[in-house]
Amino acid sequence: MDINDALSAFGALSQKTRLDVFRLLINAGPEGMSAGDVGEVLGVRQNTMSANLSILLQAGLVRNERDGRSIRYFADLDGTKDLLTFLMADCCGGHPELCAQVMETVECRK
Repeated sequence: MDINDALSAFGALSQKTRLDVFRLLINAGPEGMSAGDVGEVLGVRQNTMSANLSILLQAGLVRNERDGRSIRYFADLDGTKDLLTFLMADCCGGHPELCAQVMETVECRK
């Protein structure tokens, strides 16, 4: 990930609804959610939700798959990993062991 990709991702997450969508999809896990369900849970109109999902998709933070007549959205874990890696690339002045606590915090613990 380069700085422009990171800026795109941060720009996408810098709006409350999009951050809420991203967090909801992270929580949904591998099952993902339909766009309609995301909008319903968050109380966002369909056209607004569509625009927000499109921005997250372009930023590489979500992905989608057709599911019959609807589209399911998922958190793009590869894109998320790339963003976290970008942030942590120069962690702790060359002492990555100091960043272990941060990395343990973000590990999935279900």
